[in-house]
Amino acid sequence: MNLAPRLGEIWVYLSATPLLGLTLTLLAYQFAFWCYRRSGGSPLANPVAIAVAIVVALLSLTGTPYATYFEGAQFVHFLLGPATVALAVPLYTQLPRLRRMAMPLLVALLAGSLTAAASAVAIGWALGASPESIRSLAPKSVTTPIAMGIAEKIGGLPSLTAVLVVTTGIVGAVAARLLLNALRIDDHAVRGFAVGTAAHGIGTARAFQVSEEAGAFSALAMCLNGVATALLLPLLFRALGP
Repeated sequence: MNLAPRLGEIWVYLSATPLLGLTLTLLAYQFAFWCYRRSGGSPLANPVAIAVAIVVALLSLTGTPYATYFEGAQFVHFLLGPATVALAVPLYTQLPRLRRMAMPLLVALLAGSLTAAASAVAIGWALGASPESIRSLAPKSVTTPIAMGIAEKIGGLPSLTAVLVVTTGIVGAVAARLLLNALRIDDHAVRGFAVGTAAHGIGTARAFQVSEEAGAFSALAMCLNGVATALLLPLLFRALGP
Protein backbone atom coordinates (compact mmCIF):
# COMPACT_ATOMS: atom_id res chain seq x y z
CA MET A 1 0.00 0.00 0.00
CA ASN A 2 1.40 3.38 -1.03
CA LEU A 3 1.43 5.67 2.03
CA ALA A 4 2.63 8.78 0.19
CA PRO A 5 -0.85 10.00 -0.91
CA ARG A 6 -2.24 9.33 2.57
CA LEU A 7 0.58 11.25 4.23
CA GLY A 8 0.09 14.08 1.76
CA GLU A 9 -3.59 14.28 2.64
CA ILE A 10 -2.78 14.38 6.35
CA TRP A 11 -0.26 17.18 5.80
CA VAL A 12 -2.74 19.22 3.75
CA TYR A 13 -5.35 18.82 6.48
CA LEU A 14 -2.98 19.75 9.29
CA SER A 15 -1.53 22.73 7.41
CA ALA A 16 -5.00 24.27 7.23
CA THR A 17 -5.59 24.02 10.98
CA PRO A 18 -3.77 25.13 14.14
CA LEU A 19 -3.00 21.45 14.72
CA LEU A 20 0.01 21.75 12.39
CA GLY A 21 2.27 23.65 14.75
CA LEU A 22 1.18 21.75 17.83
CA THR A 23 1.52 18.31 16.23
CA LEU A 24 4.83 19.10 14.57
CA THR A 25 6.32 20.52 17.78
CA LEU A 26 5.26 17.57 19.95
CA LEU A 27 6.37 14.91 17.44
CA ALA A 28 9.70 16.63 16.78
CA TYR A 29 10.49 16.87 20.49
CA GLN A 30 9.34 13.30 21.14
CA PHE A 31 11.69 12.02 18.44
CA ALA A 32 14.51 14.29 19.68
CA PHE A 33 14.09 13.05 23.25
CA TRP A 34 14.15 9.45 21.97
CA CYS A 35 17.47 10.23 20.27
CA TYR A 36 18.75 11.76 23.50
CA ARG A 37 17.86 8.65 25.52
CA ARG A 38 19.32 6.33 22.91
CA SER A 39 22.59 8.27 23.10
CA GLY A 40 22.81 7.55 26.82
CA GLY A 41 22.08 11.15 27.78
CA SER A 42 24.91 12.63 25.77
CA PRO A 43 24.86 16.46 25.85
CA LEU A 44 25.69 16.41 22.14
CA ALA A 45 22.26 14.91 21.48
CA ASN A 46 20.46 17.87 23.02
CA PRO A 47 16.72 17.33 22.39
CA VAL A 48 16.00 21.03 21.96
CA ALA A 49 18.66 21.39 19.26
CA ILE A 50 17.44 18.30 17.42
CA ALA A 51 13.78 19.35 17.64
CA VAL A 52 14.56 22.86 16.38
CA ALA A 53 16.51 21.43 13.43
CA ILE A 54 13.61 19.09 12.53
CA VAL A 55 10.99 21.85 12.70
CA VAL A 56 13.10 24.29 10.67
CA ALA A 57 13.86 21.64 8.05
CA LEU A 58 10.21 20.63 7.65
CA LEU A 59 8.94 24.20 7.46
CA SER A 60 11.60 25.03 4.85
CA LEU A 61 10.96 21.92 2.74
CA THR A 62 7.19 22.38 2.74
CA GLY A 63 7.26 26.17 2.35
CA THR A 64 5.07 26.59 5.43
CA PRO A 65 5.08 30.18 6.76
CA TYR A 66 6.18 30.62 10.36
CA ALA A 67 2.92 32.43 11.14
CA THR A 68 0.96 29.34 10.10
CA TYR A 69 3.17 27.11 12.24
CA PHE A 70 2.87 29.39 15.27
CA GLU A 71 -0.93 29.30 15.19
CA GLY A 72 -0.63 25.86 16.75
CA ALA A 73 2.75 26.20 18.47
CA GLN A 74 1.42 29.10 20.52
CA PHE A 75 -0.37 26.58 22.74
CA VAL A 76 2.99 25.15 23.78
CA HIS A 77 4.42 28.67 24.01
CA PHE A 78 1.63 29.61 26.43
CA LEU A 79 2.77 26.86 28.81
CA LEU A 80 6.17 28.52 29.24
CA GLY A 81 4.69 30.88 31.82
CA PRO A 82 3.13 28.20 34.07
CA ALA A 83 6.22 26.00 33.63
CA THR A 84 8.48 28.83 34.81
CA VAL A 85 6.30 29.45 37.86
CA ALA A 86 6.30 25.71 38.62
CA LEU A 87 10.10 25.85 38.97
CA ALA A 88 9.47 27.39 42.40
CA VAL A 89 8.44 23.96 43.71
CA PRO A 90 11.87 22.23 43.50
CA LEU A 91 13.47 25.53 44.48
CA TYR A 92 11.45 25.57 47.72
CA THR A 93 12.91 22.20 48.71
CA GLN A 94 16.40 23.79 48.57
CA LEU A 95 15.42 26.79 50.72
CA PRO A 96 17.66 26.00 53.74
CA ARG A 97 20.74 25.74 51.54
CA LEU A 98 19.75 28.84 49.60
CA ARG A 99 19.79 30.85 52.80
CA ARG A 100 23.27 29.62 53.68
CA MET A 101 24.61 30.39 50.20
CA ALA A 102 22.85 33.74 49.69
CA MET A 103 25.96 35.93 49.56
CA PRO A 104 28.11 33.66 47.33
CA LEU A 105 25.15 33.25 44.96
CA LEU A 106 24.63 37.02 44.78
CA VAL A 107 28.30 37.59 43.90
CA ALA A 108 28.20 34.79 41.32
CA LEU A 109 25.02 36.22 39.81
CA LEU A 110 26.47 39.71 39.35
CA ALA A 111 29.74 38.34 37.98
CA GLY A 112 27.99 35.95 35.60
CA SER A 113 25.44 38.50 34.40
CA LEU A 114 28.03 41.18 33.69
CA THR A 115 30.49 38.73 32.10
CA ALA A 116 27.84 37.28 29.79
CA ALA A 117 26.81 40.69 28.50
CA ALA A 118 30.31 42.23 28.38
CA SER A 119 31.89 39.27 26.58
CA ALA A 120 29.13 39.25 23.95
CA VAL A 121 29.47 42.99 23.36
CA ALA A 122 33.28 42.76 23.21
CA ILE A 123 33.23 39.90 20.70
CA GLY A 124 30.65 41.67 18.54
CA TRP A 125 32.66 44.89 18.58
CA ALA A 126 35.93 43.07 17.78
CA LEU A 127 34.29 41.38 14.77
CA GLY A 128 32.94 44.67 13.46
CA ALA A 129 29.25 44.10 14.21
CA SER A 130 26.84 47.00 13.78
CA PRO A 131 25.64 48.90 16.88
CA GLU A 132 22.19 47.31 16.53
CA SER A 133 23.73 43.81 16.37
CA ILE A 134 25.89 44.51 19.41
CA ARG A 135 22.86 45.66 21.39
CA SER A 136 21.03 42.53 20.25
CA LEU A 137 23.92 40.37 21.47
CA ALA A 138 24.09 41.84 24.97
CA PRO A 139 21.11 39.98 26.54
CA LYS A 140 21.84 36.62 24.85
CA SER A 141 22.14 34.74 28.17
CA VAL A 142 18.66 35.74 29.39
CA THR A 143 15.51 33.74 28.75
CA THR A 144 13.84 34.70 25.45
CA PRO A 145 10.84 36.87 26.50
CA ILE A 146 12.98 39.01 28.82
CA ALA A 147 15.88 39.17 26.36
CA MET A 148 13.63 40.41 23.54
CA GLY A 149 12.19 43.10 25.80
CA ILE A 150 15.68 44.21 26.84
CA ALA A 151 16.88 44.30 23.23
CA GLU A 152 13.96 46.51 22.22
CA LYS A 153 14.61 48.80 25.19
CA ILE A 154 18.31 49.34 24.41
CA GLY A 155 17.90 49.68 20.63
CA GLY A 156 18.61 46.13 19.48
CA LEU A 157 16.68 43.80 17.18
CA PRO A 158 14.36 41.52 19.20
CA SER A 159 14.10 38.94 16.41
CA LEU A 160 17.89 38.64 16.20
CA THR A 161 18.12 38.44 19.97
CA ALA A 162 15.65 35.53 20.02
CA VAL A 163 17.87 33.53 17.65
CA LEU A 164 20.98 34.35 19.67
CA VAL A 165 19.28 33.36 22.93
CA VAL A 166 18.25 29.95 21.61
CA THR A 167 21.73 29.38 20.17
CA THR A 168 23.34 30.37 23.47
CA GLY A 169 21.08 28.02 25.40
CA ILE A 170 21.83 25.06 23.13
CA VAL A 171 25.59 25.67 23.17
CA GLY A 172 25.55 26.12 26.94
CA ALA A 173 23.53 22.95 27.53
CA VAL A 174 25.90 20.96 25.30
CA ALA A 175 29.19 22.36 26.59
CA ALA A 176 28.42 22.90 30.28
CA ARG A 177 29.10 19.37 31.51
CA LEU A 178 32.42 19.09 29.66
CA LEU A 179 33.59 22.48 30.90
CA LEU A 180 32.49 21.99 34.51
CA ASN A 181 34.07 18.52 34.58
CA ALA A 182 37.32 19.98 33.26
CA LEU A 183 37.22 22.58 36.05
CA ARG A 184 36.52 19.76 38.55
CA ILE A 185 33.36 21.41 39.86
CA ASP A 186 31.26 18.58 41.31
CA ASP A 187 28.71 20.34 43.53
CA HIS A 188 25.33 20.10 41.79
CA ALA A 189 24.16 23.41 43.24
CA VAL A 190 27.18 25.23 41.85
CA ARG A 191 26.95 23.46 38.50
CA GLY A 192 23.25 24.24 38.23
CA PHE A 193 23.65 27.91 39.12
CA ALA A 194 26.41 28.32 36.53
CA VAL A 195 24.33 26.66 33.81
CA GLY A 196 21.23 28.72 34.63
CA THR A 197 23.18 31.97 34.54
CA ALA A 198 24.83 31.23 31.19
CA ALA A 199 22.21 29.15 29.35
CA HIS A 200 18.80 30.22 30.78
CA GLY A 201 15.82 27.88 30.20
CA ILE A 202 17.46 25.39 27.85
CA GLY A 203 20.35 24.97 30.28
CA THR A 204 17.87 24.62 33.14
CA ALA A 205 16.05 21.82 31.33
CA ARG A 206 19.39 20.05 30.94
CA ALA A 207 20.22 20.63 34.63
CA PHE A 208 16.96 18.97 35.71
CA GLN A 209 17.97 15.91 33.70
CA VAL A 210 21.06 15.67 35.89
CA SER A 211 19.41 16.15 39.30
CA GLU A 212 16.63 18.07 41.03
CA GLU A 213 19.20 20.03 43.03
CA ALA A 214 21.04 21.17 39.90
CA GLY A 215 17.74 22.05 38.25
CA ALA A 216 16.51 24.06 41.23
CA PHE A 217 19.64 26.20 41.41
CA SER A 218 19.68 26.59 37.64
CA ALA A 219 16.07 27.83 37.73
CA LEU A 220 17.01 30.33 40.44
CA ALA A 221 19.94 31.60 38.40
CA MET A 222 17.83 31.89 35.25
CA CYS A 223 15.20 34.01 37.01
CA LEU A 224 17.64 36.22 38.91
CA ASN A 225 19.83 36.73 35.85
CA GLY A 226 16.77 37.86 33.90
CA VAL A 227 15.95 40.46 36.56
CA ALA A 228 19.56 41.62 36.96
CA THR A 229 20.15 41.96 33.23
CA ALA A 230 16.86 43.79 32.71
CA LEU A 231 17.89 46.32 35.36
CA LEU A 232 21.60 46.68 34.54
CA LEU A 233 21.84 46.62 30.74
CA PRO A 234 19.62 49.66 30.02
CA LEU A 235 21.54 51.64 32.62
CA LEU A 236 24.91 50.62 31.17
CA PHE A 237 24.00 51.44 27.58
CA ARG A 238 22.47 54.72 28.66
CA ALA A 239 25.70 55.60 30.48
CA LEU A 240 27.81 54.62 27.47
CA GLY A 241 25.75 56.83 25.19
CA PRO A 242 24.51 56.14 21.63
